[in-house]
Amino acid sequence: MKLKVGYKELIEQAETEIRCLTAADAAELAQKEKVEFIDIRDTREIEKEGEIPGAVHAPRGMLEFWVDPESPYHRKLFSAEKIFIFYCTLGWRSALATKTVQDMGMQKVCHLAGGFKEWKRSGHPIEKRSK
Repeated sequence: MKLKVGYKELIEQAETEIRCLTAADAAELAQKEKVEFIDIRDTREIEKEGEIPGAVHAPRGMLEFWVDPESPYHRKLFSAEKIFIFYCTLGWRSALATKTVQDMGMQKVCHLAGGFKEWKRSGHPIEKRSK
């Protein structure tokens, strides 16, 4: 089966329409503004690799439901006056997630380019989730 658009094109398109931050830019922004890091990875990835300190886990499969105030699954966190920085392992899922929530109407949303791997590679702090 030949697709009309593949995942690479979807990511590239999303990145032209969203705010992409380097790890350094995200860390600096978090020092100056009310920022919430949103980790959309699977819990197994978080347990294995760790996470950005203070990050909130929002599974990619529930994100739209947690963001929408009309949803019975809505999380008040997403109605807060903060800047939300979405991230995943490589930045692919978070680019698509950021584009989706932006399309839904969230305005203060960003994406961590290169994802958690770039954050970690850049020497920024990480923490292991306690079991």
